[in-house]
This record gives sequence, C-alpha cells and structure tokens, in this order.
Amino acid sequence: MEPKGTTAENVFQLQELWSAFSDDQRFAYFSALPRDQAEDLFFDLSSEEQAEIMRRLAPQEKRSWIRLLEPDDAADLIQECSKSEHHELLNLLDIATRNEVSALMAYAEDVAGGLMNPHYARLRPELSTGEAISYLQRQSREQAELISYAYVVDVDQKLVGLVSFRDLCAASTTQPVSAVMTTDVITVSDQMDQEQISHLFSETDLMAFPVVDEQGRMKGIVTIDDIVDVVHEEATEDIQKLGGTEALDAPYMRTKMIPMVQKRGGWLLILFLSEMLTATAMGFYEKEIARAVVLALFVPLIISSGGNAGSQATTLVIRAMALGEVNLRDIWKVAGRELATGIILGCMLGIVGFLRIVVWQTFGLTPYGPHYLLIAITIFCSLIGVVAWGTIVGAILPFILRACGTDPATASTPFVATLVDVTGLVIYFTTASIMLHGTLL
Repeated sequence: MEPKGTTAENVFQLQELWSAFSDDQRFAYFSALPRDQAEDLFFDLSSEEQAEIMRRLAPQEKRSWIRLLEPDDAADLIQECSKSEHHELLNLLDIATRNEVSALMAYAEDVAGGLMNPHYARLRPELSTGEAISYLQRQSREQAELISYAYVVDVDQKLVGLVSFRDLCAASTTQPVSAVMTTDVITVSDQMDQEQISHLFSETDLMAFPVVDEQGRMKGIVTIDDIVDVVHEEATEDIQKLGGTEALDAPYMRTKMIPMVQKRGGWLLILFLSEMLTATAMGFYEKEIARAVVLALFVPLIISSGGNAGSQATTLVIRAMALGEVNLRDIWKVAGRELATGIILGCMLGIVGFLRIVVWQTFGLTPYGPHYLLIAITIFCSLIGVVAWGTIVGAILPFILRACGTDPATASTPFVATLVDVTGLVIYFTTASIMLHGTLL
C-alpha cells in the first residue's frame, strides 16, 4: 500500500487501521506525514509501536523523537527495546532526563515506580499563595504534568500536603501555602502493584496519586491515563487465560504463527490429556453402560451442564477478585453462596431433564422402557449433584491458585470444564447405581 494524503483525517484513519499494517507499511505512512501530524500519531501509539518506529529512524532523527516524550513514556519505550539498545537511546536524552529515565527503569514495569511521571507541580509550604501561583505558571510552561493539584513538599522532599489550584486562586495572596493546603492525602507506595493502583482509581474520583518511597519522599505521580493502558492489558491477559491460552505478547494480528501455536498448544495439550481421564472414567463404568445403554445417551447432557456451571462460577469469581470485591478470606462465603446457587440451578436443569424423559416417553418419541421414571429421577438427582459440584469447583479453584501465588485467571473455563467432566461422570454413574439398583443395574 502506498501512503496517501497527509490531512488530519488521514491521521485518524491511520490510528484506526494501524494494527492491520505491516511494519514496513507503518513506517511508510509515518514518514509521509508532516512533522506535527506525525507527532500526533507518535503520541497515540503504544510503547512497543513507538519502539518499532524508533528502530527504523536514522540515528540523527531518533534524538528529536525520544526527547518529545515524558520520562515515564521514554522509559516505557526503551524497555520495549533490546538490552543492547538501551545505552544508545539513553544517551540521546539530556543529562537530567537521562537520570530520571534511568531511575524509572530501575523499578519493575508493573509497580507505581515504573508507571509514575517524575514531573509534577511541587510547592514549598512557606511560599505565599501569590508566589505559588507565579511559580506554577512558570512550571506549566516548562515540564510539570499539571492536573488540578500541586504537591507540597519540605526540604527533604517529603510530602506534607497538597493544594488545589482553585484554593490557591481563592486565597489571599499573602497567605502561606501551609494555611491553604490539606494534609489528608492519599498516597501510593512506589512498590505498589499496578492492579492495586487501578482499584484505587476506580474507588475514588481522583485523577492522580502521589507516589512516595518508604521514607515518605515524593517520587512522582501516577495519573489516570497512566493506568488506562494497564487496565486494558490486564483485562486482555485475563480474558486470554480464561479462554485456555497463555497471554499473547503482541496484538493478535501481529503475533506470528509459531508463537501463536506455542501459546495455545501447551494448554490445549494439557486439556486434551485431562479429557482422556473422561474416557478412563467411562471405561470404569463399562458394565453399567452395557446393562443400561440408555445411560450413555445422557452423558453429554450431564457433564456439559456441570462444566458450564463451573465455567460461570470461575468467571464471576475471577472478575470479582480482579475488582477487589473478594479476597482470600472470603473463600467460605463464596463457596456457601455458590453451593446454594448450584443446588438451585441444578434443580432447574433437573426439572427440565425429568420432564424431557417423561414427555418423550408419553408421546412415544423415545421409549425409555418400563423404568423410565427411575431414569428420569436419576437424571434429576445427577444434574443437581453435578451442577452444584461444578459451581463449587469453579468458585474455589481461583482462591487456591491465588493462595499459591498464581494468577487466578489460570483457572481457565476450559480447565474447570475438563475437571468437572471427569468428576461429573463419577457423580452421574454413582447416582445411577443407587437409583437403578435391582432394576436396570
């Protein structure tokens, strides 16, 4: 494809279609844009996509592009590059920014320190409000990331309070900042996990949180736009794991075939081997099936109902965990709720299964023999047991994984369904052995 026009409309179209282009096409479109429009596009790209553009730029061009970025964005871009490229890219920055970026890169990418921007509006408590306003005006023309608040720090850079721009403007110009500021500040540790930060944003109306170290020294701020991409990545990863695959390292259309097979093949093989246990369980009850072939007709109905119920439960619990609605101490409350829910759902499905057999027998659609009522009762009881068991397994497995330090999303719905399939057969044939003893069995 050849790059077309260079209007603002085409920039928007590029943003919409970017993921569908090859690397060569992307760079061709990017290079064809005027500088101002190219900058708009560059800022809209992810760190990985920015890094891909940077690799293709001439050495003299790289400096001007990387210096456009805030320190936290520059750190993200550099971390997307290979280790051998880090030194070269860091040397393109001015000394002050290089030090800031290096400090950010020392943190893990998924903690507050790795997400924060070290540029923020800061004030000293002894300043008058008039002086503070003048100072903030100068800062806004330079590099501070201003939202709605300025952060008040002492000589040791420890956070002592914050003040809104509105309060500064409303106060007398002779009042000290310490008289206007509030000391009730919600802070986040520089080692706080990104998921915990996202929960804080969802629970408050704040647009930014100050980041402090163990000594209470102000290190930077995490803004809502910093966390939006994090939430998107976490949700994408969880959904992919729930589908029974490892999380992809790149967008779907940009993931090559071999990595795609590797990400999906491992789990698929595990699930296949697990499903082989179903055949083993069926073989264990071979005599019962031979004596009452009608039981085999309902195997798919029974095990799929349990698997579906378990998948529902695990999806709801994993999402509740991600939102911070439940934690490890809630395991027995959740298990109790799911047991009750599973029994009710099992009764609903059991009634439908019971009526299906009775109606089909009555109208001669599928004769089940003289013991059809016992068969119907067996299906009714089995569905209650299997669905209740499925919901409990689906609800408790994420807690077990969390307690073991594993991502609960690993309790993917296919894995839960496979586990319930095997145990569901045991419940079904055990119930049949009890209900049909002395008649069909």
